[in-house]
Amino acid sequence: MPINETFIGELQHAAATTRKFFERYPADQGDYQPHEKSMSLKRLASHVAELITWVSVTLDHDELDFAKFDYKPMIAENSEQLIAMLDKNVNDAIDCLKRTDDAVFMQNWTMRQGEQIFLTMPKIAVLREFVMNHLVHHRAQLGVYYRLLNVPVPGSFGPTADETNM
Repeated sequence: MPINETFIGELQHAAATTRKFFERYPADQGDYQPHEKSMSLKRLASHVAELITWVSVTLDHDELDFAKFDYKPMIAENSEQLIAMLDKNVNDAIDCLKRTDDAVFMQNWTMRQGEQIFLTMPKIAVLREFVMNHLVHHRAQLGVYYRLLNVPVPGSFGPTADETNM
């Protein structure tokens, strides 16, 4: 099986789980922060939706230089906008994955700030760590925010206490 097909399946599964979180997004709590150093709920949820854009950032380029990167975060205000962002970004990522040969996944990718290099690793490892694991990490944070706001937490890898009689 080609590498791109394994990532497509994993991305589709992660997107379906993420969609459940976005369907329960409490828009009236968008400015909520559990701690002053934490992102707001709307920033965190938007970040989860935008992380998928890193598939093409990784596969279509050999580096990301923050000194040259004009980053403007995507911010969604409600469930519908989050789901629209998610769907668009997943579709774009799948298109990117479909056109990527196995050899590209083995090429090195570098994250830097000008001359300061943070990391260089194969693109396949970047997809695993900085896209998929990063997505799961922040989606879990979203679950904590939901718990603190008494929003029923959807299951990611099985049912939660909100979905069973535990």
